[in-house]
Amino acid sequence: QVQLVESGGGLVQAGGSLRLSCEASGRIFSMGWFRQAPGKEREFVAAITGNGRSTSYADSVKGRFTISRDNAKNTVDLQMTSLKPEDTAVYYCAAARDRFGSARWLYDYWGQGTQVTVSS
Repeated sequence: QVQLVESGGGLVQAGGSLRLSCEASGRIFSMGWFRQAPGKEREFVAAITGNGRSTSYADSVKGRFTISRDNAKNTVDLQMTSLKPEDTAVYYCAAARDRFGSARWLYDYWGQGTQVTVSS
């Protein structure tokens, strides 16, 4: 069983930056970040393969967010810049044993989420 623990959420003004981190307890392949705003479905944000060579981003965050990983520490980070009020959501880390992509069903493990609030 893999456990994921997110950290780094908080309150920031529009245009600001935040860095989220997720630590995995076990061996995983690809990792991703999703987010869920109040009243909305959970949506894909970004993903990275096990070796870190391939990444994928939602159109809404391209050019503003960067996903990275440190396999020695079993962590994946999401650097968020130029934040907008519409980025406000609970952000979830997810891990997949042997798949990569943007669909929720691809991921086997989920963290508890961390709140990101962007004020205007």
